[in-house]
Amino acid sequence: MSRGLVIGAFLTLVFVALACVSFLWVPYDIETLQISNKLKTPNLNHWLGTDHFGRDVLSMVMMGARTSIAVALLAVGIGMAIGVPLGLFSAARRGSFLDEIIMRGNDLIFAFPSLVIAILITAVFGASAVNAIVAIGIFNIPVFARLTRAVALPLWERDFVLSARVCGKSETRISVEHIFPNIMNLMIVQGTIQFSLGILAEASLSYIGLGAQPPTASWGRMLADAQTLVSIAPHVALVPGLAILLMVLGLNLMGDGLRDRFDPRIKKNRT
Repeated sequence: MSRGLVIGAFLTLVFVALACVSFLWVPYDIETLQISNKLKTPNLNHWLGTDHFGRDVLSMVMMGARTSIAVALLAVGIGMAIGVPLGLFSAARRGSFLDEIIMRGNDLIFAFPSLVIAILITAVFGASAVNAIVAIGIFNIPVFARLTRAVALPLWERDFVLSARVCGKSETRISVEHIFPNIMNLMIVQGTIQFSLGILAEASLSYIGLGAQPPTASWGRMLADAQTLVSIAPHVALVPGLAILLMVLGLNLMGDGLRDRFDPRIKKNRT
């Protein structure tokens, strides 16, 4: 097992553990304001200090981990649940009119970044974590659809698929029973990478006020609230910034490690 995979998995599990623990316990209630304790530097009572409302930064980071992971995970789930079947269907009907429609639709979504999609959605439905999930999820659909189609197309020329055709299996059955199991590892790797991008996207949307709304904690909103306090209380901005950095770094390292582990071409070049 590669060192990058181990380090990435460790960093990711640390923040997942913080998010899980936050469901049961946090050091302080983040909805309770203590103005008398505002902008305290890290101490024995508040290990990571307090913010401008006197809230415990460690508690905010734990609750923010829950929000960021939930939004990114659900958004990636939407992308995979819709994008992978679309890619499989498009590969099975390669060269057809439906294949062309699906691919051009993916190109259309790619023309609008997730931030622009989020602005359009929130302009109609209002800013919230749910709308952020939908926006990021929509952007993930063409990512998985295009990748699925690209890796599935060569498999349709393989002997085991031709044998399945001779046995009378339909294109749908072949896609489910033969194509998908052979590309599932790549989907897991891509899902890990998109998960890290989802963390960044959620933080960006929350930073500009289009993601999770108060009193829900969010790393991006913590950065937005701290941008005017960097000179007098740098820990308020440094802590959520490091949380985002380490979480994304861990997911990227884990994604690279999984790719190295699952891709036989990389294994062959290293042996």
